[in-house]
Amino acid sequence: MSIDPAATRCVVEPDKPSLADAVATRFVGKLVQLTQSQQAVHISLTGGSMGAAVLERAAAHPGVGMVDWSRTHFWWSDERFVPRDDAERNALQARQAMLDRLEIPAENIHEPAAAGEGVTLDEAADAYAAELARYGTDQRPWPQFDICFLGVGPDGHIASLFPDRGEVRISDRAVLAVRDSPKPPPERITFTRPVINSSVRVWMVVAGGDKAPALGLVLAGASYLSVPAAGAHGTARTVIFVDDDAAAEVPEDLIDPDY
Repeated sequence: MSIDPAATRCVVEPDKPSLADAVATRFVGKLVQLTQSQQAVHISLTGGSMGAAVLERAAAHPGVGMVDWSRTHFWWSDERFVPRDDAERNALQARQAMLDRLEIPAENIHEPAAAGEGVTLDEAADAYAAELARYGTDQRPWPQFDICFLGVGPDGHIASLFPDRGEVRISDRAVLAVRDSPKPPPERITFTRPVINSSVRVWMVVAGGDKAPALGLVLAGASYLSVPAAGAHGTARTVIFVDDDAAAEVPEDLIDPDY
């Protein structure tokens, strides 16, 4: 049966630890399957406490030994333009949680340039776009991500696409430099919406009662200009993994534990 990517569904877990465990288990299982059937698998990671928790649990999962890491490429939908060893750095969090704990080839980890490395913010964004293009297809100058992880902010932002800002409207570029971000740090690099929406699977991981109103707007079909998360869809499947607190405004008919 074909799946309508617009038919976003929610998988609800009781609390944050259960949520991280459930997403990690699905992630490892999907990686095993994909790396057995594809020559290259592209994963877009996200930052934040839940993003790191999922990766930490994935690294400890008994199934990781069945993943062909030589075929698995890791990217980030956005990155903070801070020094590489800054705790705010999404890539540092991911390395500490999983990437540096497993036998992943260094060339398969596609980390954007960092502040203090002799490049400007714009140069870092352009270099990241060029790296994406190295793995692009005939249809687009970027790889099609097999899984695109996203967090959702209380304001409904995803990656570094914030509500009612110019970045959410741009569709003719893969990567943007973001300045004066409403959430610190102020300088960032982000994928644009077309890159996210070309992903096969979009998995949003959302926890905490402060996210419930934004998630309610997403599922009510709000404008993506005002609630960017409402515009995030995978080509095959769009799943929002939530804990009970974040699910406070999720309609019962959109909850599907087997989706």
